[in-house]
Amino acid sequence: MNKIVSASEFKAKCLRLIDEMQADGVPITITKRGKVVAEVKPKTEEPRRSVIGMLRSPDYRSDWDHEAPTSDPDDWEALR
Repeated sequence: MNKIVSASEFKAKCLRLIDEMQADGVPITITKRGKVVAEVKPKTEEPRRSVIGMLRSPDYRSDWDHEAPTSDPDDWEALR
């Protein structure tokens, strides 16, 4: 359940409210004249992906030939 505070109360007690939210994980809903104007939520950590085997992921796949030369030999001749 969210903790509901007015904008003026949030302004006066901002740091303490954020510390409490960090400790208990309960989001803070900020109201102004009875209407919700903002919601402050604790940041959730994304699970860290392992580097081991990451190149097997489809995200890291490429369709280029790893055995092929990276440049055309004629380009090197032009530079001589």
